[in-house]
Amino acid sequence: MNVTNPDEAVSAIAAAIGEPARARMLYSLVDGHARTSTELATLAGVAPSTASVHLQRLKAQGLVKLLAQGKHRYYSLDGPQVASALEALSVLAGGMPGRFEPNTPHRLRAARTCYDHIAGALGVALHDRFIERRWLAAGESGYNLTASGRQSFETLGIDVDAAAALRRRFAFPCLDWSERRPHLGGALGAAVLTLALKRRWVAEDLDSRALSVSRTGQRELQSRFGLRDLGGEEIPPRKAGRR
Repeated sequence: MNVTNPDEAVSAIAAAIGEPARARMLYSLVDGHARTSTELATLAGVAPSTASVHLQRLKAQGLVKLLAQGKHRYYSLDGPQVASALEALSVLAGGMPGRFEPNTPHRLRAARTCYDHIAGALGVALHDRFIERRWLAAGESGYNLTASGRQSFETLGIDVDAAAALRRRFAFPCLDWSERRPHLGGALGAAVLTLALKRRWVAEDLDSRALSVSRTGQRELQSRFGLRDLGGEEIPPRKAGRR
């Protein structure tokens, strides 16, 4: 947006929000979950080609941003200030739309692997705890460890230097396809999964990417991170050949 006059800038943003289809798109993103242009087209009741034009308009006004995750492209609100403005407008309008409801099978949604890190509701919850506790800070290409973060991850039993020495990204937000919010990816995310498997907090399913949280894992995740209702169960001894 190249408007320098404040009145013109406000007018341009208001015009972008003011079109009903674009407003529906924006309010569907207020819950913090990212969505594809196809999903946003359906929610807005417009054709995919029309949705693309609307999204370019919203992006040009700094209201949404595009996130690339593999071959998929997701849109989300471009910062908390956009959500705050939309919520303030909703007060005048008399309410907010419904919440995002994933239709992913429960076991996969609860906890699963994404490449070699933890995804699903458990992965997103752990990511949020790492951010809330300021173990991780946003960097230019992902996350950087804070001093307290390094100490905390090492206390958990993670070799931070070994993870950082690998020829891959160290830590970054990986958009979760069921929760539509980020979990922790990269070498650090892989180290967290390795630790959880080694300590038998979780176990890999034999025929899917689902992870089962053990009773021990439930206790540890609650005491260490305040995570509850993880459905702990007994995990049988690991068979040879499993990691």
